[in-house]
Amino acid sequence: MQTYSVLVADDEPLALSLVEKYVKQIPFLQLIGSHNNALSVLEQLEEEWVDLLILDIQMPNLSGMQLAQQLAGQGHKIIFTTAFEQYAIQGYKVNAVDYLLKPFAFEELLSAAQKAKQQLQAVTVVQEDYLILKSDYKLQQIALDDILYIEGLKDYVRIHRKSTDKSLLSLLSMKSLQARLPRHRFMRVHRSYIVNLDKISTIERGQLIFGKQHIPVSDKYKEAFQNFIDRRSV
Repeated sequence: MQTYSVLVADDEPLALSLVEKYVKQIPFLQLIGSHNNALSVLEQLEEEWVDLLILDIQMPNLSGMQLAQQLAGQGHKIIFTTAFEQYAIQGYKVNAVDYLLKPFAFEELLSAAQKAKQQLQAVTVVQEDYLILKSDYKLQQIALDDILYIEGLKDYVRIHRKSTDKSLLSLLSMKSLQARLPRHRFMRVHRSYIVNLDKISTIERGQLIFGKQHIPVSDKYKEAFQNFIDRRSV
């Protein structure tokens, strides 16, 4: 099953906890961040791609609506949650998937999430079997099946391949590359690593082993990775 990454934000602790609980019950959603303000959402979005944002509208300093306006055109899907009906029209102006009036039930969030899933599926570009990246002042075609893992190095990514010991360096952010990779084949397991799920042969003490390279799974991604392992286990 293809899953979609989710960030949630609400400055009310009880409301935030409830949305987290609901999201974790929806099998096609993967919670990768939870925040009590919109500014910390922006910080996480600078580092990694997120499919769906579930935002409270009224938050200090930067509201959920203002955040959505800043993100317009980037492709994130947004579900608003609020206790105030008057924001509904504004929500539709920023192409929100749905607008949930607090207090809302699990079934309401599930319905909104299904709408988001349909929209994400509709705009997903059919993945080819390769990437084209600029490296060493030329464009290079890289077969997805040849990629073992990807290492983030500030403004660059280093592609490690099974066909050669020579890695490939490209001026590209991890977030940008993550958005281009098929989610059912590649997973971010650490701030600095994306791995090809089909190439994992050994897991030892919470680390993924690719030859001599041991890649840690950080706490932030452990739950999502464990869900992947559980789906593959027999």
